[in-house]
Amino acid sequence: MDTYDKGPDAGREQPGGSDDPVSRLPEGAARDVSEDPAPTQAPEWSGTDGPLPEAPALVEPEAALPTGPGDGEAAASRTGLTALSLPYQIAAVLALAVVAVAVCVHIGMVFLHVAPANTVTKKHGTAIDEWIYPEFEQNWKLFAPNPLQQNIDVQVRADVRTGDGGGRTTGWYDLSVLDGAAIDGNPLPSHTQQNELRRAWDFYVASHDAHNRPVGLRGALAEDYLRRVVALRLGREHAAGHGEAVERVQVRSRTTNVPPPKWSDEKVPTTPDYRELPWWSLSAAEWTGANA
Repeated sequence: MDTYDKGPDAGREQPGGSDDPVSRLPEGAARDVSEDPAPTQAPEWSGTDGPLPEAPALVEPEAALPTGPGDGEAAASRTGLTALSLPYQIAAVLALAVVAVAVCVHIGMVFLHVAPANTVTKKHGTAIDEWIYPEFEQNWKLFAPNPLQQNIDVQVRADVRTGDGGGRTTGWYDLSVLDGAAIDGNPLPSHTQQNELRRAWDFYVASHDAHNRPVGLRGALAEDYLRRVVALRLGREHAAGHGEAVERVQVRSRTTNVPPPKWSDEKVPTTPDYRELPWWSLSAAEWTGANA
């Protein structure tokens, strides 16, 4: 017997009517309860049915996901230069290119400097020397069969113009001793403390003859370099007082032989040997810059 009988209210819309998808099933077909639409209203709760069920937890909306295929992997893989904007990428590439070119030029210059004489060094020897000397000079003294057996101290004195228009000459400043005192006990001495003065003197000696006459085009450069180094040192030692200025400097070397070991029968002279250079005039700009 059907749940709803035909009667006077047969014209009314009843469940399972023409609009109900279940009513359109063939007669005798089994109905799948799981396919019935879910109720639109929760059943009423009564106190006899047990405790009030908990409300379902709210689910936070998920973050927007990449829409295009593979966008997530591409965004996660952008590191280094690719993570920068286009202007910064261009600037970084240009900077790397400049550094690479400078490194290649420096390596090429050093190679030509230490290589045997060839057509390139004969034609561009001046440019190579100007690039190498004095900071990047290469030599084989570490592997020399006869290493240096002398101590060379570089000393300097100055003519000072006093504030009242007079003049005076300072005593000799032993710059090598001052450098040695700064290095002694210092576990990490700077390259300047160890080599600046020594390399300046070696550069001068290599580019001048025994009469202090320049040999080749590097002689004038060696004089300028050594003069500026000693001017800086005089400024640090306050060779000129307040209101005074250094007008001329004179450099000399004091060479003494290293004494042989006790077990050796070798005899070497102990008298120091001096080599004095001519007086060099300092311009006002050179002394002002050295005393800044």
